[in-house]
Amino acid sequence: MDKFDITFIGHMCYDEVVPFEGTPVVAPGSAVLCGAMVTARLGKKTAAIVKMSMDEEKITDPMKDLGVYVHIIPSDVTTYSKVVHETENVDERKITLVRTAGLISIDDVPQFSSTFVHLAGISDSEFDMDLMSGLKNRGYSLSVDMQSFVRQITPVTHEINFGDVKNKKEIVSLMDKVKLDVVEARVLTGTDDLEEAAKIVEKWGCPEVMITHSKGVLVRAKGKTFYEKFSNRSVVGRTGRGDTTFAAYLAWRLEHDIAESVKFAAALVSIKMEKYGPFSGTLEDVLIRMKEMYS
Repeated sequence: MDKFDITFIGHMCYDEVVPFEGTPVVAPGSAVLCGAMVTARLGKKTAAIVKMSMDEEKITDPMKDLGVYVHIIPSDVTTYSKVVHETENVDERKITLVRTAGLISIDDVPQFSSTFVHLAGISDSEFDMDLMSGLKNRGYSLSVDMQSFVRQITPVTHEINFGDVKNKKEIVSLMDKVKLDVVEARVLTGTDDLEEAAKIVEKWGCPEVMITHSKGVLVRAKGKTFYEKFSNRSVVGRTGRGDTTFAAYLAWRLEHDIAESVKFAAALVSIKMEKYGPFSGTLEDVLIRMKEMYS
């Protein structure tokens, strides 16, 4: 493989999204898809290492069409997620994992070179400590979305429950960056205060901590807190908010400081949330939004 700017690892999946008082939509999704579409549209050399059924390889075409290098780890099934918004609060969701492609092992992951490697999971069925330790031992600059552990599958119903993670400090200490949303932050730290939660996670040994919520994005790094509000005019594209925010942040962090990267991420995801599906805008769109709302 060539040298990549950013590599995403996780499941491809189908997302069935049921909006509050809206019409259900089924489409290819996953944290990997949302993230890779962002970084590729920004011109970053992107790879996606995904576990899924080879029979449904076509759902990776949107990434390939943007130049993303896709490596498939074969599974009997492709993950299928159902997300139901039962209230107007977009942060309150009932998630059911109808089926899952299963754990990714370190032996599944080929050798590759990448500036950043992001573990973009959607539940606790994707990554284990052996994988994370193995990737760290390869020398990668690692990041992870903590939803990959907080979202825990109930065996019989397959409903996702949010639960504390026994080895959360060990996981975080392996990472150069971590991403959470406000719900995951509360589960892991016991506080709704974004800055306090970020400080707690920072003390577990990770130098850059991002937390998103409905109004904006906070990053805690180098003993300082950075925050920017979202500027979206609708929430039709709420699904994938955190995945998109973090991918935009990673892409801009390749060449920019933390403060600028937080502004960039807030601007990009605000545009994304105004339209269903992965980010489909351009770098110019984001720069215009930054000038209008974040200068």
